[in-house]
Amino acid sequence: MLSFLSLGLLAAPAVHATGFPFVARDASTDSSNSTNTTTVDMVSAAWYTGWHNESLPLNNVSWDKYTHLIYSFAATTPTANVSLDGSNPDLLPQFVSMARENDVKAMVSVGGWGGSIHFSDNMATQDNITNFVQAISDFAQQYDLDGLDFDWEYPGKQGIGCNVVSSNDTDNFLTFLQAVRQEVGPDFLLTASVSLSPFAGSNGTAVGNVSDFASVLDWVNVMNYDVHGSWDSVVGPNAPLNDSCVANSTQAAGSAVSALAAWTAAGMPAHQIVLGVAGYGHSYSVNPVAALAADGVLQAFVPFDASAQPLGDAWDSENSTDVCGNTSGPSGVFDFWGLIEGGFLNANGSVANGINYIFDGCSQTPFVYDECSEVMVAYDDATSFEVKGNFVANSNMRGFAMWEAASDYDDILIDAIRSGAGFVDESDDC
Repeated sequence: MLSFLSLGLLAAPAVHATGFPFVARDASTDSSNSTNTTTVDMVSAAWYTGWHNESLPLNNVSWDKYTHLIYSFAATTPTANVSLDGSNPDLLPQFVSMARENDVKAMVSVGGWGGSIHFSDNMATQDNITNFVQAISDFAQQYDLDGLDFDWEYPGKQGIGCNVVSSNDTDNFLTFLQAVRQEVGPDFLLTASVSLSPFAGSNGTAVGNVSDFASVLDWVNVMNYDVHGSWDSVVGPNAPLNDSCVANSTQAAGSAVSALAAWTAAGMPAHQIVLGVAGYGHSYSVNPVAALAADGVLQAFVPFDASAQPLGDAWDSENSTDVCGNTSGPSGVFDFWGLIEGGFLNANGSVANGINYIFDGCSQTPFVYDECSEVMVAYDDATSFEVKGNFVANSNMRGFAMWEAASDYDDILIDAIRSGAGFVDESDDC
């Protein structure tokens, strides 16, 4: 088990609970958005995708296990507005209503991988910012939202491939958020989903001070996933807890540990950082000679055949065309339920017979391998989720947010991370 003490993380104030809701000790920073009390409510969140509603109908959501649910996505438009096209817009009113009935905060995420094209244009001038702020405010009022999450992928950097990008993006983003905060008031939730390192500045490198963002945002969701994938040369962990302990420094591509260090060093308090966690993994085509050591033990960071990307679970497809018009083959993504459906895991999340398994001690994540199909998957399971929950608690982070709610199976993942973070479910009370 990874020792957090060895990482120097226990110096932060401890997270503690006094019953539900769970609270995290406020680090008493100079952030003007901090409360006057010594504690802030801890976050147990997930993104809910409208296009996967048939897989997880609202009536089947385990509402009692979430403090916040984030409806995804409202895409940016070229007219300084947002659109729910493709995200089942007719479902959003019911989503908000059911969240309220269950005492869960209802939020909407703006942007995402395919919906960030026009962020830069919509903030390029003061007039554009004014119009975009008004549109955002009207949208929030129309659907009676508790908050908005801005998932710009990415300010100052290209994302999907056809985003508008400017060297002024990060400065303009701050100006926009300050204007939104002034428009919606202090009680409306404003968050941002962010990369493992702070936003890119005008020179293309990460800015060294994000304290002004901390003053207007309630928290940031650090998206600690897709760290490794088919774009790499070797099979690596999708969502590593740590990467400072890898055998080869070239394999250190980022992790929860390095992200927390980078964001706090830049001025974002730990209690304003939510750890984004993945309910899915990436698959690879790996020859048994490379996958298995001489003693038959499964190995991570092995080469794979990029020309033979495996098809993922039932949500994947042989071909797809993105918003930029680019056509590609399968993503190879297996959601947690897909690993069970695909025969890699049993219904309780344990490894199925005939499947090779290893739990990587550095990244604290598992890998499975089917020697017959030659498919290897780097993913997260109950063990890695519980460890991430421990990390959140011991690091005084605000909480966690899972992509996505529908990726779980029988609440195995959400139960594990809640347990690790210290949430107490009613059924656990004596």
